[in-house]
Amino acid sequence: MAQKATKKKAKKKSNQGQAGRTAVAKSNDAGLKKQLAEITHRLGTLEDVIEIRNLQHQYGYYLDKCIYREVVDLFADDGVAHFNGGIYRGRTQGVHRLYVERFGKTFVNGKNGPLPGFLLDHLILQDVIHVAPDRKTAKGRFRCFMQAGVHETSEAPMAQTARKNNQPLAAWWEGGLYENVYVKDGGRWKFKLLNYNPLWHADFATGWSHSRPNYVPAESELYPKNPAGPDALLPKRPLWPDTDVVPFHYPHPITGKVWRG
Repeated sequence: MAQKATKKKAKKKSNQGQAGRTAVAKSNDAGLKKQLAEITHRLGTLEDVIEIRNLQHQYGYYLDKCIYREVVDLFADDGVAHFNGGIYRGRTQGVHRLYVERFGKTFVNGKNGPLPGFLLDHLILQDVIHVAPDRKTAKGRFRCFMQAGVHETSEAPMAQTARKNNQPLAAWWEGGLYENVYVKDGGRWKFKLLNYNPLWHADFATGWSHSRPNYVPAESELYPKNPAGPDALLPKRPLWPDTDVVPFHYPHPITGKVWRG
């Protein structure tokens, strides 16, 4: 009897030990699954940042060479562009109007690609990108630095206009900031809002110390009265030599405070 009782106690103890080990194993398994999910999410977010950075830089390369139809295809169907005080809504409507109808005709006479003697180097750098926790949207801040103008041999519309009016050929500097919103559409990142904020312009010959006021007049006439105009207007932002801070989409990384000036 004593031997049976001892075996019974030993078996019970063994079962308890096995149950404990099973519970620990399940707990460890749940912990590993959670850790794997967190690592997978973090890796996916890093991949999102790379894709968004590439999207913005690819936009810049297309813009450099006036490949405007390809620029339009980087937008979501309900994408919006903010440019020079104007709001252009919809990929096939306002965005197409801005890039193809306006820029394409103004700079390269309607061609989808570069014209000899027209310069529009559009450098994009200093990016700060934040992806939303659900990885469906993101925001990005990029700096733009531009060198633009026409060569004396160019037949670009700007060069022809200058010769006709006996004016100097255009050659200018430009700097600005993008504060954009991106959306994951069909598994690919696209522009939801391309928000370009010009900060300063300057003629190449005289430099930014002599920038004339209102270098590029803000939009004032809407579509369809202006066939290449915006759908709505934005509040006017100051240009150099006035100064302004384009609002940051992110809080201070250490204090968590939003800078409001």
